[in-house]
Amino acid sequence: MSTLVPTTHTRTALAPTAAAAAEYFTEVFADRPALRLGTRSSPMALAQAHLVRDLLQEAGVQVRIVPIETSGDRWAGDLAELGGKGQFMKEIDRHLLLGAVDFAVHAVKDIPGDVPLSKGTTLVAYLPREEVEDVLVVREGSAYTRLEEMPPGTRIGTSAVRRKAQLLKYRPDLHVDRIRGLVGHRIARLDSEKRWEALVLNMAGLRRIRMEHRAVQVIRPEVMCPAVGSGVIGIQCKTGDTDLVELLRLLDDADTRTWVSAERTMLHGLQGRCNSPIAGHATFTADGQLSLRGMVFSREGGTFVYSQEWDRPENAAELGAWVAANLLRKGARGIIAGNPQ
Repeated sequence: MSTLVPTTHTRTALAPTAAAAAEYFTEVFADRPALRLGTRSSPMALAQAHLVRDLLQEAGVQVRIVPIETSGDRWAGDLAELGGKGQFMKEIDRHLLLGAVDFAVHAVKDIPGDVPLSKGTTLVAYLPREEVEDVLVVREGSAYTRLEEMPPGTRIGTSAVRRKAQLLKYRPDLHVDRIRGLVGHRIARLDSEKRWEALVLNMAGLRRIRMEHRAVQVIRPEVMCPAVGSGVIGIQCKTGDTDLVELLRLLDDADTRTWVSAERTMLHGLQGRCNSPIAGHATFTADGQLSLRGMVFSREGGTFVYSQEWDRPENAAELGAWVAANLLRKGARGIIAGNPQ
């Protein structure tokens, strides 16, 4: 674990070459109405959409944000009962395919790995990856600032099966509850209900809604392996809109695409949904190799399998498939299904 070190969020910007190329698209889109950007209506999703809109408008392309309330947003129960986080995408996909929006923005960690994207659409760009780490957020007035300080039986809240499993693997003496809802609402409940001592949340998400000051401890990826696609904003559009495809490609970050390719290929090989107890984290090593660490857990953290492999960055998809195969050989399928051997 590490204590929280304040960081300055670096605002994404078009690369100089991309900014020059955008001058062409300013002319291409000059006679078109403002591009319609589809997004979930939650504060965090809107913050992501505003970031993409601002980048494009800096390049001279007008964008109008279209908030879409999804069934996943309206559902108050466990998302697994509704079919997983893929429910966040279905309504947005429908708007995109029917032409009600021109492109869409998603948190990549919310995109399922067991089903393909809607036919005729593509994830055309990934913005530079933000923080992947999860952090500890304690209730107001708490005497604790570190997970290690909390006594046995302390109640911790989290929305993710992945976090619950790893918390219980690290501290099996804690009591971990599932808690859903908008991040701001969850923090308000933490403070008002006093049912939980702390929550575990994603740092990048807190920063997007300007609540990063509530984090008191960063949980190192070595202790809590991140979600596949953590900290990444993805942009989806129809493959047939070639001018828009070429415009949005200017926002694509090559390193992030490499990492996401490895992680999501692994997720697809495991046939994992966003609510599956799967974690994956790709990084570059000091000598330029691509490293991928994958983990699959039982829901209470008592059983897990682990694999870490390395390859050249251009082999990201092959690396993801290899790590998935290793995990499956070690029994990942039964663990995901709830039947560990």
